Amino acid sequence: MASDRPTELPRVLSLRDATMLVVSSVIGVGIFLTPGGVAKLLPQPGWFCAAWLAGGVLALAGALANAELGAMFPRAGGNYVYLRAAYHPMAGFLVGWLSFFAIFAGTVATLALGFTISLGSFITLGPTSKIVVAILVIWTATLVNAYATKAGARLNTITGYLKVAALIVIVFVGPIIGHGRAAPSPLESTGTATLSGFGVALSPVLFSYLGWNASVYVAGEIESPGKNLPRSLFLGLGICTAFYLLVNGTYIYALGMQTLSSDAGPPVGFAAGRVLFGPSGSDVVAGIMLVSIFGCLNANVLVGPRIAYAMATDGLFFRGAAHLSATSQTPWIAVVVQATMATVLVLVFNKFKDALDYTTFAIVVATIADTSALYVLRFRDPDRARPYRAAGYPWVPALYILANLAIAFSMVRAKPVECLTSLGVLLAGAPVYLLFVARRRAA
Repeated sequence: MASDRPTELPRVLSLRDATMLVVSSVIGVGIFLTPGGVAKLLPQPGWFCAAWLAGGVLALAGALANAELGAMFPRAGGNYVYLRAAYHPMAGFLVGWLSFFAIFAGTVATLALGFTISLGSFITLGPTSKIVVAILVIWTATLVNAYATKAGARLNTITGYLKVAALIVIVFVGPIIGHGRAAPSPLESTGTATLSGFGVALSPVLFSYLGWNASVYVAGEIESPGKNLPRSLFLGLGICTAFYLLVNGTYIYALGMQTLSSDAGPPVGFAAGRVLFGPSGSDVVAGIMLVSIFGCLNANVLVGPRIAYAMATDGLFFRGAAHLSATSQTPWIAVVVQATMATVLVLVFNKFKDALDYTTFAIVVATIADTSALYVLRFRDPDRARPYRAAGYPWVPALYILANLAIAFSMVRAKPVECLTSLGVLLAGAPVYLLFVARRRAA
């Protein structure tokens, strides 16, 4: 008896939805908490700003490659789909496995822990309370996105507009209000930057840019993906890079490089808020951060499950992950599985910094693999329709791969435990893949 249950994801996301998905995925907790760590490694203003610009340029280089790949394969799954086509189903599975269980689940966990840092400005939270709140935030966004994709996208667009408006206030209103309290010599620094420090500093910068490729994972749900998917990547990333440079310039103006690069005091966003908006400035920034972090978390809750859905439809993941709601056609089981994994990571990495390093290294590994697929497919499948062709090919993608290899090497030296944990998750996918293949053959 044939089932009338839907098996294909509906194309319900407009260019605006896809663009704001990128904006909401990128602008989250990083821009408020990580600039201090970057400034400590790069205490000179030129190097500090160069790191944030380099993050945007690297993301753009990756976006150029992903725009071509996403337009070629306008279906859910992102890098799982590209690597399966370029190399072998196992390669696609391993990177898809890493993306689902490390990158997206890890990002959701990291953002949930960052949410508790902001909430701590309003209420006192103990270690156990922080974990409970982080888990509640994860499952709140999960319920919205399990209910309907359009509901999650609508919530994402609303929070995206709110965070952009808030950043405009910080950049353009804050310096006017706080002019008399700003640092007297903001560009003066006492330390020097090194090339190795630049590589390590790119770890938190890259985390802050995480999400620039969000729309490729929902390509199967975007209207006219051959046209709108590349546009969403470039528009979204352009908005985020511009705001990141403006916000970090505002931090330098308000605090000065000496204060920005010191370990003392509250996180950078809170400290700058006090200078720009007076004694209650920390609360103002904390409120902005709560909206920003929740919006970013919601975007990742929406995007990540599409990887599990794509693998499950190919028989390479648990069958339930391909199950769509009869009413909203949402892969709600995959959404719940990701939330469960994020909850486990909150319990394992109950500190924001540890979860950040674990997630960032996985991102670097996956994006290197993504970009390499562009070269393989250009060679193996030159006649395939390409609604968009990556600008700067082959040099720009090559520079992107080399830069990420250098970053990966710097991270392994500086954070071996977190990096090895990410690699362990990747390798753990190999026997799982063989089990799914054996089950599919038996069926």
